[in-house]
Amino acid sequence: MQSSIALPQAPLGIGVTGHSADNAAYAANSGAIAQTVAGIFDLIGTARLHSLLARGTDLAAAEVALARGWELVALLPFGIDLNIAINVHPGTAEEARALLAGQAAGNPVLDKRAADFHRLAARAHQFELAEADELLAGLFLQMLDQPGNAKAATAFSTVASERVATAGRVMIEQSDLILAVWDGIAPGPVGGTRHTIASALDQGVPVLWIDASNPTALRLLQSPEALAVPGPAATLADVAPAIEAWVNPPADEQNERAIAFHTEQWHPRSLRRFHAYRRIEAMFGGTGKPLASLVQRYQQPEEMARTAGTAMMADAEALPGSDLTHAQQIRDQVLTRFAWADGLSTFLSDAYRGGMVMNFFLSALAIVGGVAYLPFFGAEAKWPFALFEFVMLGAILAITATGRKRRWHGRWFETRRIAEYFRHAPALLMLGVARPVGHWPRGVGTQWPEHYVRKTLRGLGLPQMRVTQAYLRAALDRLLGRHARAQRDYHRQKAARLTRVHHNLDHGSEWLFRLAVVSVALYLRGAGLASAGLVPAEAAMKASKTFTFLGVAFPALGGAFAGIRYFGDFERFAAISEVTAGKLDVIIERIDRLSADPASQLSYAQVAGLAHMIDDVVIDEIESWQAVFAGKNITVPV
Repeated sequence: MQSSIALPQAPLGIGVTGHSADNAAYAANSGAIAQTVAGIFDLIGTARLHSLLARGTDLAAAEVALARGWELVALLPFGIDLNIAINVHPGTAEEARALLAGQAAGNPVLDKRAADFHRLAARAHQFELAEADELLAGLFLQMLDQPGNAKAATAFSTVASERVATAGRVMIEQSDLILAVWDGIAPGPVGGTRHTIASALDQGVPVLWIDASNPTALRLLQSPEALAVPGPAATLADVAPAIEAWVNPPADEQNERAIAFHTEQWHPRSLRRFHAYRRIEAMFGGTGKPLASLVQRYQQPEEMARTAGTAMMADAEALPGSDLTHAQQIRDQVLTRFAWADGLSTFLSDAYRGGMVMNFFLSALAIVGGVAYLPFFGAEAKWPFALFEFVMLGAILAITATGRKRRWHGRWFETRRIAEYFRHAPALLMLGVARPVGHWPRGVGTQWPEHYVRKTLRGLGLPQMRVTQAYLRAALDRLLGRHARAQRDYHRQKAARLTRVHHNLDHGSEWLFRLAVVSVALYLRGAGLASAGLVPAEAAMKASKTFTFLGVAFPALGGAFAGIRYFGDFERFAAISEVTAGKLDVIIERIDRLSADPASQLSYAQVAGLAHMIDDVVIDEIESWQAVFAGKNITVPV
């Protein structure tokens, strides 16, 4: 593999949620909670901490993480000034207005809290969800201006809770483990501690729960049911083995295959001997020149990193407020790996599918060649034709044995999954969207491709940026809209092409069988006329050899076409692409609706939700074609 591409390295992602400093259980046990958090962090060793930086558990855990040299990622539900103003709990609208302006509140307690927040935030990698700050600031000030207005308080708390829940979802998606400090009693609002715990478990992310009332009592929750029936408490020593397994997972076959992926032989171009499958598509697909050269040249990964996805990356880098460093990392880490996986997968696809199609042709040629002497020679001249048949059958066995030994089928599945995950990743990464650890699909017999891709994407993490209305609108149009349309158009064209291949192969095999019926009928007619003495017996015998040959050759070739059609499953692949295009149409319609009114207010949750929908469509399509080809290992055509 290219020396610039190494095995992905990603720190363990830890998310933290817990009670605020005002919670009675937390306030009474804050010191002991900090000690337990420190003990857990010591067992982990090094990690990346994701925190909403709320006053209380979040800030305390951030202090512990920074003291150990961890990377701190601040997932702020609001822009930083609004975040500080809300979290320090000003008592008056005047104090809040000063904090929103980045000034001192004039209250020593509030100013100390704000200073602590600024100090930690300055050392953090910040991802600010600030697109609704104007609305939130207005509701916040209205609540403080009208302290007795329950309606104003409810309006602010409702919208603010939704924002916190959105930031919490981002944290969950970026984390391998959630550390939660909760008293086990307080239900809390949307976005609160219990809600975050439940959301993490629903997304398949385990939660290590520290009891705020008894900080030495720990519970490891790994399913939504565990929250309802948590089981007995454990000590730090009890959960240490589980933490060790997360930090240092044992080396296994999956890890060896990931290493093997990085040592694959690179082929700068496709090989003609593996072009049989694509030649079928070219000849029966009704597009292009069916006999033109099919040789493909694969760009070197570094070169492709500069050119692949050029339009998407140009759009990404042009987004207002875009993190250009993060965009460059996507080019270097994602597009380079995409190029490597895509080139390998295309080559292996040619080898596997081309080898299997060649087996069908060689099988037909073996039959046809074995009887080709009949119209021209007697039985004494049969041996060269038998030798030809022997060579064809030997070639079939050689192709099959080579394909199995080199795992053409399995390696194609694995590398294609990697390539498709990476193909769609840039748009998700630029929006801070990720697939939670528990929602990755499971491959047939292997899981390393998903682990490999997830580790690569997790290593990049979130962009350092402030999400604004302008950013969301540009991302909606340039990233999601254009990407969805390009994929929709590709799948629609692919469906049409594969449908033509399917029907043309069907018609071709049907006509060959009809010709076989005609050949047999002509033989029977000649035999009947000879028996009746209407034609010379010698002439009938000579013609019978030709018709016998044709009666064997036509169905052999027709069977080969039918076998290729069955193996290729062109109709089902066309249906998969048509369904995928239909799903993308729905997403495109929603994108267009949101884009139609430039004055409308977008939310990060809306745009991120659409990105997740596109990601789900990709996953569904991958799982569908795997289901079609999973059991079709390369074999002899019987």
